[in-house]
Amino acid sequence: MSHDYLQLIEKADVYGAAVKTPLARADKLSANMGNDVYIKREDLQPVFSFKIRGAYNKMQSLTAEELQRGVIAASAGNHAQGVALSASLLGIKATIVMPETSPEIKIDAVKNYGAEVILHGENYADAAEKAALIMADSKATYIHPYDDPHVIAGQGTIGKEIIQQSLALLNQTPDIIFICVGGGGLAAGIATYIKQTRPHITLIGVQPVDSDAMRQSLQAQKKVRLEKVDIFADGVAVKEVGDETFRLCQQYLDDVLVVTTDEICAAIKDAFEDTRSILEPAGALAIAGAKKYARDRQIKGQTIVVTASGANTNFDRLRHVCERTEFAERREAIIAITLPESPGVIKEFCELIGNRSITEFNYRFRDPNEAVLYVGLQIKDQNDLDQVIQTLLNRGYAAIDLTDNELAKLHLRHMIGGNHPLNTRERIFRFRFPEKPGALMSFLNHAGNTWNISLFHYRNHGADFGRVLCAFEVPEEQETQFNAFISQLDYWLIDESKNPAYRLFLCANEKS
Repeated sequence: MSHDYLQLIEKADVYGAAVKTPLARADKLSANMGNDVYIKREDLQPVFSFKIRGAYNKMQSLTAEELQRGVIAASAGNHAQGVALSASLLGIKATIVMPETSPEIKIDAVKNYGAEVILHGENYADAAEKAALIMADSKATYIHPYDDPHVIAGQGTIGKEIIQQSLALLNQTPDIIFICVGGGGLAAGIATYIKQTRPHITLIGVQPVDSDAMRQSLQAQKKVRLEKVDIFADGVAVKEVGDETFRLCQQYLDDVLVVTTDEICAAIKDAFEDTRSILEPAGALAIAGAKKYARDRQIKGQTIVVTASGANTNFDRLRHVCERTEFAERREAIIAITLPESPGVIKEFCELIGNRSITEFNYRFRDPNEAVLYVGLQIKDQNDLDQVIQTLLNRGYAAIDLTDNELAKLHLRHMIGGNHPLNTRERIFRFRFPEKPGALMSFLNHAGNTWNISLFHYRNHGADFGRVLCAFEVPEEQETQFNAFISQLDYWLIDESKNPAYRLFLCANEKS
């Protein structure tokens, strides 16, 4: 069925619940990027997310009979809050199915709006399946988080506001608009309005590198379902985009780019420095994308608008954000150095790096002739790091840069180790699993009953996913059985047995 989206957006009824959010200049970000950057502050909505627009507009379109039966939704959090608040304002019942991995701050908010919350599954797809079963029994109306014309039109009012506000503030429209993309509702709504009214504006969608269903779908020219998604940016962690959102994004978006976790974390910091608001990872996607796009294409002097789509994040996640921001901005480096085991060698190392601040220092005796240092170091930029590495190499020390090594950043920087005392053959893997009560025990039940675990490191990052580094003792004659065992584990994993960081710092029997 074809819809006149321009008319739907013009008639969208969102302001009974949503507010017209500011379009605010980001002074520091503008100076750093060499462009005039404006942030569309959807983090200032009553539910701290743009999702209230689409949810309320959809529910306003329901008949009295449909409203009486109540509504049901599946969501990782922001859409859930939008539906819950809208239902409260309209005086109807709302049931929300949320993944068990949803941030606690979002779960509590939904409950506070009076909705019934059911926790089910590890991601949006699991929650949606459960919601469909409940809907069949209750006859409640399903409020889709993105793939619905009225939801899309509700989000499209942001595009309308951007045009109105930019003309009022600047007497011109933006050159480029960056939009975060998950299932595609926000991008479809904004892009449809903008391209039908101001087709000269460039529209760029932004997704996390490990949750890029829209980008892959547009490249394939058909919908692509991801097998697994990264849930760091839980607000956009969808395995498959909507039929209608894909159609509209395919027609109206100029491009979709992807950003890393480090780039997202740096964007959270950028937003904080300009607004004093702490965006959630999904909420900072557009800023991260704008920085990357402008840097890679050497764009200067343009008027850029970015959507700050949400600010619902658990406070304890910020320690992880802070760590990764340092790497993204190349202000901290991780290096590993093999040096002779002799008196005064650590002092000599400190002299070689000069006045640079050491953020972390791990030392491990390796054998009577050799030791290993694992050092976190504050640097000015990549050139500064290259100079440090070259200075160490010139002195005859074996030094390698591990700043972009995930194993080093996530695990080894928090560990200290050395050769396995029994010289046992090891295989080492990095695992991820959704963080929820009992998740670590479940992992151990699956992974630790057959082969002996000789190394184990786990660190909680707050409402994200569990990260485990695990070494298994695997005799050579059992390699085939072990490979079969690993292939059957239903966990995201990477074999790190040949990672130079592991071989240098923790691996038994081999020297780098």
